[in-house]
Amino acid sequence: MTNAAPMIENSTTKLSIGVLRSRLLTLWPAVLLYSAILIAAILALKLPGAMDYVGADNDDTMRLVEVRDFLNGQGWFDLKQYRMGLGDGTLMHWSRLIDFPIAALIRFFELFASEKTAEAIALTVWPLALTVPVLWGMGLAGLRIGGVAGMHVVLGLTAMLLVTSNRFLPGAIDHHNVQIALVAIMAAMLLDEDSHPSSYAVAGFAAALAIAIGAETTPLVAAVCLVVSINWAVEGVRFAPAAKAFGLSLALSVSLFFFGTVPPRLYSTVTCDNLSLGYYSLAAIGGGLLLFVAAFTSRAGRAVRFAALAGIGAVVLATAVVIAPQCLHNPLADLDPMLVELWLSRVQEAQSIFGTDRQDPYTLGLFYATGLFAIAVCVFRIVYRDRVRIHLVLLALLLVSWGIAAIQVRGAMFSNLLAIPPLALLIIDVRRISTGDTEDPSAALCYFATVLMSVAAVWGLGGDFIGTHVNRSAVADDEPVASQSCGSEEALAPLRGQPPGLVAAPTDMGVFLLRFTDNRILTAPYHRNQGGMLTELHIGLAQPAEAEAFLKGAGVNLLAFCPGNPQTQELARMKPDGLYAQLEKGIIPDYLQPITQPEGAPVRFFRYVPTGS
Repeated sequence: MTNAAPMIENSTTKLSIGVLRSRLLTLWPAVLLYSAILIAAILALKLPGAMDYVGADNDDTMRLVEVRDFLNGQGWFDLKQYRMGLGDGTLMHWSRLIDFPIAALIRFFELFASEKTAEAIALTVWPLALTVPVLWGMGLAGLRIGGVAGMHVVLGLTAMLLVTSNRFLPGAIDHHNVQIALVAIMAAMLLDEDSHPSSYAVAGFAAALAIAIGAETTPLVAAVCLVVSINWAVEGVRFAPAAKAFGLSLALSVSLFFFGTVPPRLYSTVTCDNLSLGYYSLAAIGGGLLLFVAAFTSRAGRAVRFAALAGIGAVVLATAVVIAPQCLHNPLADLDPMLVELWLSRVQEAQSIFGTDRQDPYTLGLFYATGLFAIAVCVFRIVYRDRVRIHLVLLALLLVSWGIAAIQVRGAMFSNLLAIPPLALLIIDVRRISTGDTEDPSAALCYFATVLMSVAAVWGLGGDFIGTHVNRSAVADDEPVASQSCGSEEALAPLRGQPPGLVAAPTDMGVFLLRFTDNRILTAPYHRNQGGMLTELHIGLAQPAEAEAFLKGAGVNLLAFCPGNPQTQELARMKPDGLYAQLEKGIIPDYLQPITQPEGAPVRFFRYVPTGS
């Protein structure tokens, strides 16, 4: 009897482990387990040193300002930021589809906490919760191409990618994390080897939602549409139900989002940085025509199907040329050259692969190596006729996403994400070879190297290590840089006692002025506010007498001068006789009255009083 309890306990433990193992053979339990571990890791790594509950990106702060305006009564269709720019404000290009869930979370948590605490909880919950759909999409992709082993390898690699990304940190409420989730889901749906119509209906919905949320994923959505269309043209009747489901879902969903988020007065307006008539017409017409040809020509010969597909392409291209010709090039190509030189060329996520190489070549591996490795693997598999369809689909998505990243580095997250499925298959195959030949150390070394090369963060750490050692002497000679933020709540505190007005301040201070004060701002880093951005640059560059004309013409009431701001320093270097250079030397024109503030404050504020007043 004395041995009975240990025996029962041991059998219970084995039973529990067996149940856990059996559960982890299915998708959702595995996704929830990896999600829980990932969220715990993010919180453990990031929360202890967090200084604010809003993400570090300007877009996170601007999103919060937009959500606050929405909660305070600004209309669903009214996306204008009334406190930014010249005149009566700047129409933003973001979507209420992101504002709404964040606003709903804030309202929910306000039932139990103060307004500020509710904001903090909501801004923590939202990005962390989005790890679940990303892991679900990627886990499903892994399961479909590599079984249970593929699912777990993909989930592990995805978790490592997300924990090293800044898109899912507490406070990261910009729309890029939602776009990442949608890309993962679209990829998983296209990898359905049985071509279930439900999978392709989900892919069509995800594609429409991606377009509605932001234009960054438009090339990837186009690639998804092309993959589905070519699949139909090649396979015909077998693939027809899937093609019809995708076309119908895309056309209906994009119509729902267009009429549900675009104000009626803008139905005929074409913009290239958000959902408007241009993208709506292309998606709706393309999806509708795919539905039509799949319904009526699927039983025709392959040549007829490709001819029908060419006809769809011609109609879509003609629609683009007639309705939205301006969207056939980069929307940022229309920026004023001064803004390109003094703003866009210094934004890291907007750099091309060549710009990144000039600014910091040691980050190239982090952004581009994993995707390039996966492209090479896909090409190799296709050449050797190994699971050709899977690797053709992944190659198409990878080439587009890697091409986007080569133009703007912000796209690297998509290529690193889409690199995971083909690299997971490679890891499984190399591991099988390694375990089958335990006496050959080179096989184990090859497996270890393959795993390391499949993790983008490893390339990043390697580049950082090399860069640190190469630049060690230069770093040692650098003078200490002030760490105080020009946009912190404390730095902006002197404005609380001043009557609100229009503030001229460096571009990257703008969103913080909106968040922490009731003032209007002249500028923030958004391309639709070119007039405000250019005016602020001219104020800083102009001689004091000329600068007053810009201040008066724009209706500026307050000027914020931050000597430590990189853009301010650059303007002072460019024009030693300009206003910012004079203020840096302590020479203050008569029309600027200093506002009392603490000694050593990082920002100096002045009230503009027109000469002769």
